[in-house]
Formats: sequence, C-alpha cells, structure tokens
Amino acid sequence: MLALGALVPPALRGYRLAWLRADIMAGVTLAAVAIPECMGYSSIAHVPVEAGLYTIILPTIAFALFGASRLLVVGADSATAALLASGIAGIGVVGVEPDSQQWLAWASLIALVTGVFLALARILRLGFLADFLSSAVLVGFLAGTGVTVIIGQIPGMLGVHRTEGWVWERCAAIVAGLGSIDWASSAFTAAVVCVLLISRRTVPRLPAAFMLVVASIALVAVFGWDDDLPVVGNLHGTLPDLGLPTGLGWDAVPKAATVAFGCTVVILAQSAGTARGLAHSHGETTDVNRDIVGLSAANIIAGLSSTFVVNGSPTKTQFLDEQRGRTQVANLTMAASALVAVVFLGSALAYLPHAVLSSIVFLVAIDLIDVHSFRRMWRIRRVEFGIAVLTAIVVVVFGVQDGILTAMVVSLLEIIRRQYRPERFVVGVSDHGRTREYRPARPGQQSLPGLIVFRYDADLFYANVNRFSDDVMALVESAPDPVRWLVLDCTVISYVDYSATGVLDDLVAFVHSRGAHFILAGVDPELEHVLRTEGLLGDFDPAHVFPTVGAAVRAFETENSRSQPGDDTGETSGR
Repeated sequence: MLALGALVPPALRGYRLAWLRADIMAGVTLAAVAIPECMGYSSIAHVPVEAGLYTIILPTIAFALFGASRLLVVGADSATAALLASGIAGIGVVGVEPDSQQWLAWASLIALVTGVFLALARILRLGFLADFLSSAVLVGFLAGTGVTVIIGQIPGMLGVHRTEGWVWERCAAIVAGLGSIDWASSAFTAAVVCVLLISRRTVPRLPAAFMLVVASIALVAVFGWDDDLPVVGNLHGTLPDLGLPTGLGWDAVPKAATVAFGCTVVILAQSAGTARGLAHSHGETTDVNRDIVGLSAANIIAGLSSTFVVNGSPTKTQFLDEQRGRTQVANLTMAASALVAVVFLGSALAYLPHAVLSSIVFLVAIDLIDVHSFRRMWRIRRVEFGIAVLTAIVVVVFGVQDGILTAMVVSLLEIIRRQYRPERFVVGVSDHGRTREYRPARPGQQSLPGLIVFRYDADLFYANVNRFSDDVMALVESAPDPVRWLVLDCTVISYVDYSATGVLDDLVAFVHSRGAHFILAGVDPELEHVLRTEGLLGDFDPAHVFPTVGAAVRAFETENSRSQPGDDTGETSGR
C-alpha cells in the first residue's frame, strides 16, 4: 500500500471523489478561458497558433504529475512569451523570421534548455533565487511587459502592418498606418473590447472570451469574410510532433541558454509567488522545490512537443480558484478540452480573426499593469516606486530580456543598499522601558538623561560598520546630557563579521573613554556565540549584557537612583 501511495502524484494525494464534479466543471470553464488566451500568447511569441494550444496539453499534464501545487495552472504566459520573442530576435540568428518553423524550433529549444536549468535549480536547491526579485521589481517588470505586449497587439487590432524594432519605431509605424486601417478588423476589435469590459463588470465568471471566439468564427464562416479579413488560417489539426527541435545543432544551445536563463528566473519568481499566495489563502503550505520539478518537466515536455516556454499563470490560477476547482484534476480536464479543440476543431479555428485574438491579449496585457500597486508604493515607499518605474522603462525601451537582467541587478543593489544604510533609531523609553518610541537617529538625541538606546536594523559587516561607528560617536558627542550608558539594541543584529568586530572593539573603547558604559541588550544565542568567538565578550562585564532593552533600561534607572550628587558616576571598571 505504501508503494502504491508513493506512485500517486503529490498534487493528487488525498483526493476525494466528492471533488470530481467540481474539478471537471472548473476545468471545462477554465479551458474556455485558457484556449483563446494561449492562442493569443502564440502571437506574442511569434509562433503558430496551435503551438499556443499545445502549451496546455502535455506540459500541463507533466506539471500535474510531477508538481506539488494543487491548483497552479501551467501553460503559455504573456511575460515569458514576450521574453521569448524579444530573446530570439536579440540573439542575432541570420534568416530566422517570426512565425516561421525555424522560429518555432528556436522557441522549442529554449523551452528545453529552460527545463534543464529548472532541473539544475532544483538539484542545487536554488529555489531561493526567486526571493531575490522584490515585489517592486516584479510589478515593474510585468508592467513593462504589459506595455510591450499592448504595443505589439495594436497592429493586429487595427489590421495594419506590424513593424519590429525599437519601441519608438513600432509606435511610429502604428501612427503611420492609421491611414490604412482595416475597418472590418477594427469593428471586430471594438465589439470584442466592449463585450469583454462589460462582462468583467457584470458577469465576471462568464467565459466571455471563449464565447466571442465562437461567435466570431461563426460569423466569418457563414458570411465568407475570411477573404477580406485577416484570420488565423489552417491549423495542423493533429497532436503535436514529438522529438527534438529540428534544423538546429548543438552550437545553437549556448545562444538559446542566454534567453532560457531569463525565462528560468521569471518562472521561478512568478510561479513560486502564485503558488504560495494561493496556498496561503487556503491555509495550506506549498512545496516550492517540488513545484520546480513539475515546472522543469513541463518545459522539457514543451520543448519536445513543438511548443514554447510554459509558466505558472497568475491569472488562470486565480480564475480556477474562483471557479471552485480543488486539484490538478481540473487542469487535466483543461488539457483534455484543449486536445479536443486541436484534433476536432482545427478547421473551425482557421476562421478566427486575428483582431479577436489581439483584442483578448490586449486586455490581458492591461491587467499586467498593476496601477494599485504603483499607487501604494508611491504612497508608502517612493524608493520602491522608483525601482518599479525604472524596471518598467528598461523593459519597454530595451526589451524584456534586458529588463529581467536589470530587475535582478536592481534587486541585489537594493538588498546591498538596505544593509549599507539601514534604518537607525534612538529609542525613547518610558514606564521603565515598557513603552518605546523609535525616532530616526540624529545628533542631539537621547533616550533619557544620561542614556542612549541605539537600534541598528542590520547585521554588522565590513561595508557598514564604519557608518555604524560614526553614528554612535556622533550621538555620544552631541548628547544633551553626559552619556552614562550607551545601550546597543541587538534584537535585529544576528551576525558581526571579523572586520566589524575590530571596529566595534574600538567603538567600545571610545565610549569608555567618555566615562560611559557600553551595554548590549537583546543578544540572541547566535550573536553571543559570534561575539565570544571573536573575543569581543572576553573582558565584557556580564552585568552589562541584558536579555532585553527593557531590562537594560530598568537597570540604568536603578543605578541612577542610587547615585548621589557628587559621586563620580562616570567611573567604569571593565566593560
């Protein structure tokens, strides 16, 4: 029994038959949304429309079997599709044209290499790398991707010629093409956008996109508009071809790897964030490392099945949750529905107008621009807002691939900045240390007459310890009353490196030279071990190390109350 239980996919363990009906209904409804979306994403990636449908067949099944998340929907995604398109265009392969079979071969190779990178990330336990892209960077990256996708879809919505190149060149081409707008495409666009916007407000659970696809196909087929209106055209109408991408040698792998690396980082960050957010909202835990295995398998299968990079989709996952889906059975149902569409409905899908697909993707791209988060960052933390805007601008101007690299660099620089210039406070105390007020540390401040409680919100290491020391000396020298105790609040400090211990030792000597005691408060066992190992606590008076700031304040008040006028209260004996 235990051996058989181990064969059950992680996401399906503990499955109940009572969930089956809800899962199937949610999966069919999800398919109605995912099929037109993924067909639209194929236009972003510049691959045949059927390749978009392939992303929610075998890759979705692979994740359901190997991943851990119960609801994460894996398939084509706007961010990775845009990254893929800009990446292939940027690697400089002569003769590779968008929407060609050679372009599709490169897209499949990149998916295959991405799957390998994800497998390495799991083996090397690199899932934590997803945490190094801050929320501000992700918001900016997705917003920039959204703007890029919007610009790319406008030609299809208006029926004008699409131009590749810099963003200003594409915008100029759109403006120049306004005189030759295809009014039939524009009419379909206006109808689709209006219906989708109205349905979102009135009946958000209605699969309006799917209904519009069906209606537009019927209109074009019945009235014979396919001769005058740009349509998708014939699909293969078969299962995806299985095997390695054709026409590419081993020398193509290094170039594909440059794009695959960016895709891997986006997948790690976006999929992990989506799975965690969903699990937490249901009071569950998630296994990010196991999900990486599923995502690796999904992308390897994508590379071997004539399609492109797949990712955990936040929008489709949220939709599945709203439809009360319970497990990956819902996603397996979606995969079966997509398979039926490919095999049996290929001839019908040939009548689908490009304007309809472009309009659907256009509105999805608008959703990528999280205006609420931008407003919140502007209101709460302007630095984070600036980082988000910078990331978005780089994505729009220089491309998605450069955007993700910029996002990584900016995230790391922000981590370094926070450690180099952390928050610093002089802690005002009252009620024997039970009530505290955190004031930004500036010269001339003190906690109580003769007492300074200093809080430093970062570990001490070679890059920031001199600034730390300068801050403390400035506070001691400018205090309104002679300082008798300098209390360092260590509740946030968990580590002091070798360089910092030397500077800290000199700082203790400085404080003592001013006739004051240097006090440690809130020292955890790890920090105490480090300080003892480095010899800093070797001659430290044990009475001057307190478990909490409150205990240190009460000890200061007790000593102060015993002091009589005329006593030499500044005399110290040891540390």
